[in-house]
Amino acid sequence: MAGQEWGYSKENGPEKWHLLFPNAKGSHQSPINISTADAQKDPALKNLKMSYDPAKARAVFNNGNSFNVEYDDSDDSSGLEGGPLSGHYRLNHFHFHWGASDDHGSEHTVDGAVYAAELHLVHWNANKYKSFQEAFQHPDGLAVIGVFLKIGNSNPVLKNVIDVLGDINGKGKRSAFANFDPSALLPSNLDYWTYPGSLTTPPLYESVTWIVMKTPVTVSSQQLAKFRSVVGSAPGEKPCNMTHNTRPTQPLKNRVVKASL
Repeated sequence: MAGQEWGYSKENGPEKWHLLFPNAKGSHQSPINISTADAQKDPALKNLKMSYDPAKARAVFNNGNSFNVEYDDSDDSSGLEGGPLSGHYRLNHFHFHWGASDDHGSEHTVDGAVYAAELHLVHWNANKYKSFQEAFQHPDGLAVIGVFLKIGNSNPVLKNVIDVLGDINGKGKRSAFANFDPSALLPSNLDYWTYPGSLTTPPLYESVTWIVMKTPVTVSSQQLAKFRSVVGSAPGEKPCNMTHNTRPTQPLKNRVVKASL
């Protein structure tokens, strides 16, 4: 694998990541399977407080393995507080993970059940760190909200995102994207599970406080097909679509998953 970038193929996929990224063998890796029977209800957990400014949406960026919807995080106007967190975490971007088929696309699982896709809203600890790049290397640096997507009715909120995907065909492509409130992608019920974990993509830093929503939102098969149709290869390379981008679940080891009441 030397000299190759990581990805999701047999040659450079999750089973090979440890060759380049030692964190892959760490004790706090993500995603995990969430056992509802083993999750501990914690009355100390607070309600989540999200405050997102739609005007902070900036662009959709194709990184070759997914697409990031990027936000201006230069101030505290878009962010997250409460839950298991201390202080304010600013929204940096959100992205999705999906599978090659509609029945296998989430990264986290619940009692072994897999959802069609998973949304990640990525925030960083602005109380302690000066930037996303600094924060994501520290154990308390990031907070990621995970939202499951299940097959159902077309999600009207996703239409704005999907309409831009044709403009970012190719790794490194970026398209302007404005006036989008990411809270519209969240379920109305904000009950959650939380645990200490990692990025689910290299470098797999164990820097994430995960907040996984219990209630899924819907996405249609046609919408997920649009995700898979995005070209992830760079100009000059053999064209390759983003058919899937999930990491298998990792051992829980000595961690405890807590549940909000």
